[in-house]
Amino acid sequence: MNHLAGLHNIVRALSNPNFGIYTAGNAVSLVGTWMQRVATGWLAWELTGSGAWLGAVVFADLFPTVLVGPIAGAYADRTDRLRVTKISQTLGMLQAAALFLFTATGAINIELLLILTLFLGVVAAFNQPARLALIPALVPRSDLTTAVAVNSVVFNLARFIGPAAAGVAIVSGGVAVAFLLNAVSFAFFLLALSRIRLEPAEARMAKRNLFADLAEGFRYAMSHAGIAPVLLLLIVTSVGVRPVIELMAGFADSVFAAGAQGLAMLTSAIGIGAVVGGVWLAGRAEPEGLTRVVLRATLALVATTLVFAATDALWLGLVAMLVLGFAMVGAGVGTQTLIQLSVDSAMRGRVLSLYGLIFRGAPALGALMMGVASEAVGLRWPLSAGALCVLAAWAWARAREGRIIHALEAAPPEPREAAAPQ
Repeated sequence: MNHLAGLHNIVRALSNPNFGIYTAGNAVSLVGTWMQRVATGWLAWELTGSGAWLGAVVFADLFPTVLVGPIAGAYADRTDRLRVTKISQTLGMLQAAALFLFTATGAINIELLLILTLFLGVVAAFNQPARLALIPALVPRSDLTTAVAVNSVVFNLARFIGPAAAGVAIVSGGVAVAFLLNAVSFAFFLLALSRIRLEPAEARMAKRNLFADLAEGFRYAMSHAGIAPVLLLLIVTSVGVRPVIELMAGFADSVFAAGAQGLAMLTSAIGIGAVVGGVWLAGRAEPEGLTRVVLRATLALVATTLVFAATDALWLGLVAMLVLGFAMVGAGVGTQTLIQLSVDSAMRGRVLSLYGLIFRGAPALGALMMGVASEAVGLRWPLSAGALCVLAAWAWARAREGRIIHALEAAPPEPREAAAPQ
């Protein structure tokens, strides 16, 4: 019955026209994004063979969220989120086209790859709060939990399909083909976004200034009895175990000796596990019990990361990544869902910008530190140390479980947010 309820919830959420159109376009775009992400990591490794350079490229992709994300969140609470998303996707398409041209002509080098990756990182950082905060305007509140889970399913299906397609592209045509296909996927998403129709918005209240709004959102999040601890746990998790994804090219080559195809297999295993986790979460129409899901998933992330770091057997690494993908969705999507359902609608963009900052920026910091450390001790020891730090953070949050549950799961229902910022 549970799986039937989950399927019913998914169908109901996708039957909302705006969300259905958005999801279709987003699915195609994310496949292209994952193709480019894998191709970029492989190209950085191919150009340098250096864990430090690989970590630097990942840092350039993800860390701009730390600087840009909070400002983008305050901006998202006072502007048209759909328009911000359209502009960002256009800039992403241009970046992918530039990567294709430079790579296809042989003009690419590690410095140019780093600059172009940094550009895309800034664009993505500015877009992420608006894109996350857009979802509640596409579905009624009763479908919000499922919509967040469906977004995860789409993201992780792309995590499965994109790397597999990237592996084929790299082997048969080179990394340039992956960049070209990503540019095409951006164009498809832009077409879908142009077909979304949102209700007219009521005028927003005048704000004091952008930075005052930013500070207000930070104070709100850090003083919230439920949001603050789950964000702190997410920070440690994202620094300590998430970098395994960003450093996967190094593991595939130097630990498992499996090359580009091994990289695609490992990344796809994460995607398969995450899709299963997303479908399972989509069956949960109510938030009750979701805090416990987040805590158990965090503990599973620690265990699977330690197994992955300890083995050089590819089959065991694949199993560990399969479970890690499931647990990553439980922790990440569970946290986002709890925040979406409990946050004050006037603070949504700013608080979600903190979520996005952590989700993108913390792995960048972790990947950079682990990449540099790997030059001296290899990739395994830094990842193991990160997992043990997450275990300590889990114990801290577990001791506060009751208070977190009360603050997040017992929150009074919030009226559906009108398409105000769109």
